[in-house]
Amino acid sequence: MNWRTIMYAVFLVSLTVAKALPRTPRDVEGKTSIGQRFSQLHENNFKAIALIMFAQYVPEGTFGRAAGMAEQVTALARSCAAAARDSPDCLKPLDRIFFDTICQEKNLPRIADCCAKEDSERNDCFLSLKNFSQGFIPPLQKPDAEAACRNYSQHHQPLTAYFTYEVSRKHPFLPAPTILSAALRYEEMMKRCCGGAEGPSQHPEECFRTQTPKVVKPVREDALRQEHTCGILNKFGERTLKALKLTQISQKFPKADFVTVHKLVMDVAAMHKDCCHGDMLDCMQDREDLLQYVCSNQHILSSKIQQCCEQPLLQRSECIIHVENDDKPADLSPHVREFIEDKGICERFAQEKDTHLARFLYEYSRRHPEFSAQILLRIGKGYEDLLQECCRPGAPSGCHSRGEEELRKHIYETESVMRTSCDIYNEKGDYYFQNELLMSFTKKMPQLTSAELIKFTKEMTTIGSKCCKAGQDKLLPCAEENLDLVLGEICRRHLADPINPGVCRCCSSSYAFRRPCIGKLEIDESYVPLALTPGLFAFHGDLCTTEEEKLQHRKQEMLITLLKYKPQISPEQLGSVTAAFSAMRERCCGEANPEDCFLKEGPGLIKRSEKMLSA
Repeated sequence: MNWRTIMYAVFLVSLTVAKALPRTPRDVEGKTSIGQRFSQLHENNFKAIALIMFAQYVPEGTFGRAAGMAEQVTALARSCAAAARDSPDCLKPLDRIFFDTICQEKNLPRIADCCAKEDSERNDCFLSLKNFSQGFIPPLQKPDAEAACRNYSQHHQPLTAYFTYEVSRKHPFLPAPTILSAALRYEEMMKRCCGGAEGPSQHPEECFRTQTPKVVKPVREDALRQEHTCGILNKFGERTLKALKLTQISQKFPKADFVTVHKLVMDVAAMHKDCCHGDMLDCMQDREDLLQYVCSNQHILSSKIQQCCEQPLLQRSECIIHVENDDKPADLSPHVREFIEDKGICERFAQEKDTHLARFLYEYSRRHPEFSAQILLRIGKGYEDLLQECCRPGAPSGCHSRGEEELRKHIYETESVMRTSCDIYNEKGDYYFQNELLMSFTKKMPQLTSAELIKFTKEMTTIGSKCCKAGQDKLLPCAEENLDLVLGEICRRHLADPINPGVCRCCSSSYAFRRPCIGKLEIDESYVPLALTPGLFAFHGDLCTTEEEKLQHRKQEMLITLLKYKPQISPEQLGSVTAAFSAMRERCCGEANPEDCFLKEGPGLIKRSEKMLSA
């Protein structure tokens, strides 16, 4: 049976992966062997998971090496299941078998130090080798439709298995069910675009153009969410992650009681700890246990998840994440004044600080699905600060009375920022709104490259186009929670290559206040502006392109360079320089030889602009 057939068959078998795989060495020793796991999973599932694990642990290896190791482990598992149950090799923990297999391979990159260690130290070493993605590069980035379909029809290349390998090694922390779902979408795309005996359903080139984003986008989004969550856990700790999940779960399941929500928060946090640590076996088991609990208790959680729980396991988790919040209980009071006015608050706060704060956050969140999780965390921090001030000895008697207004100020700030941003977006549209963002973020973070600034502000503009059309009850969660993903990208970029002290402060001090902090950043005073060299501003014939998207991109690159050269530029100066540039471009693009015109007119524009900027 070839690899492509195996990878497709994996989706036709009931996915008992998470229940069957061992969690840690302590769960395996003396309990369950690789042969038993093979029998529980069936060969196709076992082999697919093996390929994913080898690709994730040795991402710099080749597909052939990963597939070969998967074949080797599967052969051992098959023999153990058939007859050799008492062989010493068959009694080893499954993770030890995987790492032994890797260490037996010669000339694999970066593994020698890990292979010199023993057991748990070796496991931790291999986990430490995993790095987050360097950008997803799909096998069909720019597919040659004819060659891809020829390979698909002739079985000369195991395309689906290779796709699985590529996704796994580019995203070594992505859970196996997510990768298998992506492989299923890939297989469906190949069938649709290349067809069978009856031929493709549409022209292959056009089909790949429209279908490839449907395969690639979910992987990118899932990987981004995974990196984002792990970034929060690693930077701000378990307490912050639990608080974030408490707000999100309380909003999604407002009818669930505090004890149930608290259990879910603890389980979700434990799952993310395992997933972010890179232990795929534990991660998968945690995810399966969580889904089992949610779907078994949907009567006390939500009336909206029945359809999700009826879906196959691979789709179930994603469905629950995106399902709409359940309706609030009809008898839920609109206020939580008992957390401010009750006379016993300070005593409860002193005796069980975190539990009391968690109850407040739970009660406030389940009442306000129209707020973002980040607003709710800021409100929670405001409540904690209020109690610390008002419960200290000698605090004025009316201290608590200003509590509700203190909490509201966080809402006012966020509503003001988001509505002002939407007003600008609705007035200016995508291109000019992005330019506004470029001017702001280039001044805040001039150390970023032009490509990075354009990428991040493009993502923010997409958020505007999506969220500014949402109703008022959806605006804040849509805008701030999506913006939080982009800011998380920026902060991970800063962690890899520091940007400046202001960004460092905002990315390190508080997760809940990260967005307001970055919003308040102004010109980076530590930045040394670019020197005016002959090649800093270059004008060429590509400015005359009739492709609007390319022209806009070129103009944005020049805007960024101008701002890096003159960070203190005023709106009036920018308007004057822009008008002079537009006049030159219109003149030169009307000439028979635009390139010669730009070479002649460009230096003069730069001199005139210098005078405008020094005025």
